[in-house]
Amino acid sequence: MDKISRPVAIRAQFGQNLRLLCAGYPSVSEVCRQLGINRAQFNRYLNGESYPRPDMLARICDFFETDARILIKPLEDIAQVKPDLLSHPEIRDFAAPETTRIPEDTLPNGFYRFTRQSFLFPERYILGLVFLYRKDGWTFLKGSEARQSLREQGLSNEPFVRQFKGYAQKVEDGINIVVSRRNAMTYTNSFITRVASFDRNFWQGYSTRTVNEAINTVRATRLAYEFLGGSTKLILETARNTGFCEPENLPPYHQRLLRIGEPFY
Repeated sequence: MDKISRPVAIRAQFGQNLRLLCAGYPSVSEVCRQLGINRAQFNRYLNGESYPRPDMLARICDFFETDARILIKPLEDIAQVKPDLLSHPEIRDFAAPETTRIPEDTLPNGFYRFTRQSFLFPERYILGLVFLYRKDGWTFLKGSEARQSLREQGLSNEPFVRQFKGYAQKVEDGINIVVSRRNAMTYTNSFITRVASFDRNFWQGYSTRTVNEAINTVRATRLAYEFLGGSTKLILETARNTGFCEPENLPPYHQRLLRIGEPFY
């Protein structure tokens, strides 16, 4: 292929692939809206009149879950990666996978301490530490249950058993967090929203646990999150004190956010 015809062939192949990729969506306008791209410019791609800058190509490939070979190879020759759950065509429009891309000014990377009422022992509270980070367009968090908490439940204290992980999504007016212990033994679903505070480092909401109803246990309770920023002192102090906590020993502002003693509806 000569130097003149090659760009023409690339534009034509890209346009053809793009039309096939768009066929799985309600309309081209909807694709443009979700991509955040001008419809007129997108039409030029579809018609083989131009191809995108590298940054726009990366955005398109990420959106359609493919790679830069869509510029030079027919779509059927490119190994298609199976979509993850939230991106699956059956649920995509309802799960909105793009909501996992939470801006860092909304929920920064780093360590957080959280407090809530204990699910198993309602008269006591939990102080915990989690680390939030971003990878491959997702917002993840991880942590370990306190040894004390597992010991009082008669469970193993091995680090492998203690670890939990989860992910966060934007929802209306806040953030939804889904956390699970290894092998999906139990799930915790939480909703938090930012609280007006001096450093904008507090969130409040509630947490629910996926278990059957049982006497003298809690399945839904208030939750407080605090971003610890770069305070090594606070991070280490929290790590040393994770586990069960008496209400009066919780951090003062956490006590206020949890509204201890007030019924939760």
